[in-house]
Amino acid sequence: MSHSHTAGIRQAQKQKTRQALLDAALQLLEEQSLSSLGLREVTRAVGVAPTAFYRHFRDTADLGVALVEETLGSLHATIGEMLAETGDEVRIDRTVALIAALVRTSPAHVRFVARERHGGVQPVREAIGAQLRLFADEVAAAFAHDPESAGWSEADLRMLAGVYVDHMVMTASAFLEAGPEGEERVGSVARRQLRLVSLGRRHWLD
Repeated sequence: MSHSHTAGIRQAQKQKTRQALLDAALQLLEEQSLSSLGLREVTRAVGVAPTAFYRHFRDTADLGVALVEETLGSLHATIGEMLAETGDEVRIDRTVALIAALVRTSPAHVRFVARERHGGVQPVREAIGAQLRLFADEVAAAFAHDPESAGWSEADLRMLAGVYVDHMVMTASAFLEAGPEGEERVGSVARRQLRLVSLGRRHWLD
């Protein structure tokens, strides 16, 4: 067996252990906050020695930052496609549908971010804040191309983008709270709220 092949297998194994640690932590975080999560709890759930943890993460905060990346980092492409849609109605429907789908498929990830956004672990709070600012930049850049944005200052576009991103986070939390049976109701309210913002946007410079 070639050296590179062995290295490849080892790399794949390492990746698998890292993912197992992330998945186990996420499951434990359904019941508690990151600041109370013990490193040994996570390694016990995976069945590896506590020392093995340090091959992948510096500490539980570092693991938390990786979970933020896993949750929000992957959304940039999807949000980019959504923003490429023209017309507020389509964009609003797509936005709310995207958030509903995210909560449906990854509730533990969404709950983790919602809980830790203002949680006790600073590097994780900062990582979430940085991701949300990045979303706001992307939204502002997309809005800048809209005809309705003619004459808008950069600061006002940023403010509007911030409203959209805050609304997305709020909607995700509302979907989580409501559960599957409340999805229709939450989605309807979220779309109406975004229409209100959309109307206000058209008259902002009046």
